[in-house]
Formats: sequence, structure tokens, C-alpha cells
Amino acid sequence: MPILESLVSANSAEFELNKANMETALNELRSLEKRTRDASAKAAPSFAKRGQLLPRDRVALLLDSGSPFLELSTLAGYMQDGQKADKSIPGGGIIAGLGYVANTLCMVVASDSGIEAGALQAMGIEKMQRAQDIALENKLPFINLGESAGANLLKYKVEHFILGGGNFYRLAKLSAAGLPVVNVLHGSSTAGGAYIPGLSDVVIMVRERARAFLAGPPLLKAATGEIATDEELGGADMHCSVSGLGDYIADDDRHAIALAREVMEKIDWNSSNRNVIPMLNAQAPAPRYPAEELLGIMPADIKTPVDMREVIARIVDDSDFLEFKANYGPATLCGYAKLMGVSIGIISNLGPIDTAGATKATHFIQSCCQTKTPIIYLQNTTGYMVGKEAEQGGIIKHGSKMIQAVSNATVPQITLLCGASFGAGNYGMCGRAFGPRFVFAWPNSKTAVMGAEQAAGTMATVMQASAARKGMEVPEFMLENMKKQIIDTFESQTSAFHTSGLLLDDGVIDPRDTRQVLALALIACLQQERSVQPMQFGVARP
Repeated sequence: MPILESLVSANSAEFELNKANMETALNELRSLEKRTRDASAKAAPSFAKRGQLLPRDRVALLLDSGSPFLELSTLAGYMQDGQKADKSIPGGGIIAGLGYVANTLCMVVASDSGIEAGALQAMGIEKMQRAQDIALENKLPFINLGESAGANLLKYKVEHFILGGGNFYRLAKLSAAGLPVVNVLHGSSTAGGAYIPGLSDVVIMVRERARAFLAGPPLLKAATGEIATDEELGGADMHCSVSGLGDYIADDDRHAIALAREVMEKIDWNSSNRNVIPMLNAQAPAPRYPAEELLGIMPADIKTPVDMREVIARIVDDSDFLEFKANYGPATLCGYAKLMGVSIGIISNLGPIDTAGATKATHFIQSCCQTKTPIIYLQNTTGYMVGKEAEQGGIIKHGSKMIQAVSNATVPQITLLCGASFGAGNYGMCGRAFGPRFVFAWPNSKTAVMGAEQAAGTMATVMQASAARKGMEVPEFMLENMKKQIIDTFESQTSAFHTSGLLLDDGVIDPRDTRQVLALALIACLQQERSVQPMQFGVARP
């Protein structure tokens, strides 16, 4: 067995410095997530008065007891729309994640109606659509716990209205693909939001709380002069007995969630006629080194080299890693391992991607496709090699071959940003634009077209050359001001928190949770092997 031998000293000053840096970033992450939870929990008295459960309590009740829940995109919207860091409430007003309901892995989404009554937020729209895309690509049932005040007209933007239609488009696609769409309506779902239950396969409505109508009483009166009550226009009793929009009526939130669980149980999504899906092996041998040490492996200085085998040794089963072409293109690390019993390929970086490394990675990706082996990319890349030797050696064409392989791979690909993700290395290592099934980030990771100092130095050289062609010189203070401005701009956008706020990943995670996160994401990907019954159209309401 090719067992990885760790050279990390957990007692060294360097390790302690790295660990302190990672813990600082983790504390910031947890503080931001707590801010969102606290903001939602402030509505607890109002919810209790109405006999309702808070959104996170609804999700917890829906999930199988003791089962994992991988929450996604917790920083969505952070510091967007001009928000200050100390005031921004991340999450996009949506709770989304992978979880088990009646022993079935599902995509679960809930309106965080404790925040602004669940009013739609710009990044919340994108977060919802990302969750729908994950469900569609990986053949997952989609469960939506809805309660939203709809669009915030004080923050109206036409692009949000137009792009928001993608929520409905994806619901129609999910149903037509043969994937169950279950909607539990805990409160309002009005105007455009009324189409969410309309496009769902199963609709459960809470009596005296659920509301679904295209125009509520105020808009109806303004538009037509007609006067009607909420219940007459869109109450649960009316929709379950008159319009036919609702399928099941519940007495309260708990009853509604119990009905949703019973629906999933009766669907019997894991029955043998839907193909046997590979499952994680809970008895698989754990890594030989503690996950706690992942906090001290990645250096505080992103430019410091790292042996990524140290990361792999703390993630894969028994720290067993069979390296592929170890002596050819050694700066690009490729190899085979198992993750909770599931065979995987791993690609990572020990330095810039050179010609041999790109060629090796291309070969490895194609081999994984031949054997239907999922690929996990552990990014810590400064990009592709540059310079006269690299250019003459064909780095452009060989790097392009690697990008071709990544773009057209036929197996699930999952990407984890562990450190640097710079330049075209982000692309060749299956960055967000290349359609990996999931992208996660460690809180210390940084993403940019290049390093901040490198960018500033490049622009200074360009400015000086331009001035020289005109027979002029650039004053030193102008150069320094320009370089500072570029460095500030780059550094403000490179952090994992910034990119995650833009939904450029599916979540910032604690390095110690990496094995569990990757395992659950991997098993979600393998659901694509499931046999389903697609149709030309989704299930229509009567």
C-alpha cells in the first residue's frame, strides 16, 4: 500500500503561525454565519405568537435525525450592493443545502423568513438557482420550505425581475427531468412567487398561514377596485378545495413537515428499480493523521510552497495514495485514492503547471473518464509556467489540452480551493467557470488573475514604457500611488469571503470538515447514475 508519510511537525513555530492564521479566518467565518442566524432568531417572538417555527427549526425537523446537512453558500451576498462589512448579513435570505429526508438525499431550500420577512434578495435569487442547478445535474429531489414577502419594491432592479424568472424555469426543468419537486408553503408566496407552488409536483399548505395569489388585497384594489380577503384570494383552504393548487393541508408547521417527510417516504426514491447508487462506507479506514492538523499546513504567506500530499494524507482513506507518473511533471500532483470507500482521482499542485505537468494532468483526466472515476481538484496554484523556455516548449498548446480535458470530462469533478488560485491555473484546475459539480474554499484561500504585487509591478512597467515612448518620465509618487491603488483593489477582492459572497463557490468550509464535506458532495454526484423517468413537460396542476 502506498501510504503517505507526513513530515509535518505540529509543534513547530511555522505550524503554530499557520494554525493561528487559519483560526483567525475561521473565527471570522463563524462570526458572519452567527450574525445571520442571530438576525433570523430575533423574529422568534413573532413566530411563536403566530404558532410558527423559525426557518432553521423547520429545516432541522425535515431532516432525518442525526443525519448530516451540508449547508451551501452561507456567505452569499456578503458585502454586496455597497453593504459595509460590519452591517452586511450574508446568506441571501435563503437556507440551502444537501440533507437526508426519509433516507433520501435531497436538495433542501428554505426561505429565511426571519430576515426581512423572507423578501427576495439579489444574491438570494442566484443562490436559489444554484441549488436548483445542483439538484438537476445530480438527480436530487428538490424540497422547498417557502415563506416570502416577495420582491422588496424599495430595492427594485429590473435585472432582478428578469433573471428571477430563472427560478421558475428551473422548477419546470426539474419536474420534466423526473425529479420530485415538493413545496411546503408556511406563509406567503405572492405575485411571481405564487408560481413556485404552481410549478411544484407536490404542494403542502399550512392552514390560516399559507397565502398564494398573483395580486394581494392592496394590489387588487388598486388595479381593479375589487375588495377581497387574503383567505378568499389565496388561503390554504381555498387552494386545497377550490382552485386545486394545494394537495395537502396541514394544521401547522410541524404537521406540514411531517407530511413532506411522508411524501418522500412514499415516493420510495431509493427503490431498486431506480438503480443501486454507490453509498459511502462508514467503516472505511480513517486517515492516519488527525484532521486537526489541516489547520496548520497551509502557510500564512500564500507564496510559500506546500507539499499538498500533506493535505491528501489527512483526507483520504488510510492515507493511501497511489501517485500517477510521480517523476514526470512532478510539480503537478496526480493520483488515485478512496474517500469513504469511493474511488477517486486527485489533482493538485506542488508548483506552477509546466508543460510536462499539463500533459500528465490531461492523460490522468482522460484515464479517469475511461474508468468512470470522479476527480477532486485541490487547488494551490500560482498558474501556468511562463518564460522563454516554457513558451518554446509549447506551454500554450499543452495547457490548452489540459483545459480541453477539464472542460469535456465525463465524470463528476469537485474543486476545493486550499490556497492560491491564480491566473489560468484557476481554469486548468477546474475553477467555477468550468462547471465542477461543487466548488468549496478554505477560509485562507485567495483567488485572482495574479498576485496583487505582481499586478502592481506589471502596470508600473507598462506605465513607464508608455511614458518612455513619448520621451517622458513618470514621477515616482505617481507610480507608488498607482501601485497602492492596484494592490488595494486586488486584495479587497481576492479573499474567500469576497468570492463566496459573489457565489463563486458553494461555501467556505472548515479544513477539518474537508473529508466529510467532500464525501457528501461526492455521493450527491453519484446520484446522477440513478434511473429516473424524464418527461417532455413537468407535472401540471389540475
